[in-house]
Formats: sequence, C-alpha cells, structure tokens
Amino acid sequence: MTGSDVSPSFRLVYAPGVMPGKWARVWNERLPGVPLTLTQVPAAQAADLLLNGDADAGLVRLPVDRTVFSAIPLYSEQTVVVVPKDHLVTAVDEVAPEDLADEIVLHPLDDVLMWETLPGKPALERPATTADAVQLVAAGIGVLVVPLSLARLHHRKDLTHRPLRDAPESSVALAWPEAATTDSVEDFIGIVRGRTVNSTRGRTRPQPSAQEKQEKQKKSEKPGRAAEKGGARRRQAAGGPAGRGRRKGTGGTPKNPRRGNPRRGS
Repeated sequence: MTGSDVSPSFRLVYAPGVMPGKWARVWNERLPGVPLTLTQVPAAQAADLLLNGDADAGLVRLPVDRTVFSAIPLYSEQTVVVVPKDHLVTAVDEVAPEDLADEIVLHPLDDVLMWETLPGKPALERPATTADAVQLVAAGIGVLVVPLSLARLHHRKDLTHRPLRDAPESSVALAWPEAATTDSVEDFIGIVRGRTVNSTRGRTRPQPSAQEKQEKQKKSEKPGRAAEKGGARRRQAAGGPAGRGRRKGTGGTPKNPRRGNPRRGS
C-alpha cells in the first residue's frame, strides 16, 4: 500500500475505555464517502491487528514498538482505586499507595498500568480481565487500581473510586504502522490534531514558481505606496527633486524665493 492509496473504508481499532466518538463525528462530516469502521479490541491485541493489516490505525495505550509504529500521544489518564462504596478510603478525597498496604490489590492479566511495585498485598491468582477483577471487588475480595476511563467503563452502583496519587498513568496515542501511512491515516491525524478541513494535513506543499512569487509580491504591495511613488514622479517632472515644494528655511516658494524674508534696515 502506498502513501497515495485511499482505502474504501477507514478501519480504526480502539482500546477499552478509549472514546473515539468525537473524532468519528468529525470524520463522518468531512469524509462522508469514506466509511469509518470502529472496533473495540483488548489493548494487547491492537498491535497485532495493525501489523497484520486488519486495521488502518488504532487509539491504543502506550507503550508501542516505535521501530514499526508511528504514534501521536493524545492524553494521559488519572489513575484511581476502585472500592466498594462502604470502604474506608471513601472517607478521603485522594488515596496514597501506603493507604492500601493492608489491602489485597487485584492485578488483572490485561492491566494497562506499568507498575514497578504494585501497592498492597497480591492476590493468590491474577484475574483474567479487568471486568473479572471488578466482579471480585464487588464481592469484597480486594480493590483494583485502573485508569479512570476503565473505572467508568465498568461502573457499578455498589462501587466507587478515588484518585490514587504517586501511581503510574496510562497514556493514549494514535498509532499506525510506519510503512502504511496512507492518505486516510493523514486525514485522521488532522482530525485528532484539530486541523481545519482546508489544512494540508502535514503533506508537502508544492513550491511556487518564479512567476507566482512575482504575482504574489505585486498583490502584497500596498496601494498607498504605489500612489506615493506616482506622486513623487509627477513632482520630479514639474521641476526639482521630489519632496522640495518649499525652500528650506525661508518660508518662500520657488516662484518667489524672497517672499517672507526679513527686510534689511535702511
């Protein structure tokens, strides 16, 4: 696939919790002739789908392999701890990692946070998914630390969340295979970056010819300056350098240079 190819549709995958709706709406308004296909996939599967050509681009969670992917970071999410509504930590507005020292902190296999050391006590087994971990929290078996969007995605009436400070954050990026930067990918890049519909979308502008440069220069010349030059030429034709309608220091005119001079005493 070359950079000039335009797919009959644009296939975008996105990780759970990521909301592509606002960009999808702009796409549909600007490019109604190119259908946009949205597919939510587990965060760990997005890279394979992109490399296999099953998607054109993805709203993924960092990190990605920058040797094969181009990526534009979009935003970073707040990290929160999900707990039952009657949990002790709900009494505070923000939780510190040391506040979870006596808690079983669930660590699902699809966790998207890059922990050096997980706070709290580890569970005997890791839940397969974040959704499974949420079910365990609701059953009173531990707490869960996730990006805010995942806490909202798996919201339950019997659970709540609090910000967790000094915790790793999850960042979301637009990524695509570097070798497959199509025009459709460029269009979507322009949308996520807020470019206008008339933008060049980062493509190289053709260099203007010498004639185009001259025409542009003529158009940019102010009418006032042109009129000033014309007036100067008319004054020169009437006699004398431009701008010398009066003789300096006399108050007279060229026709009567003595007019206005003081009389000598008799």
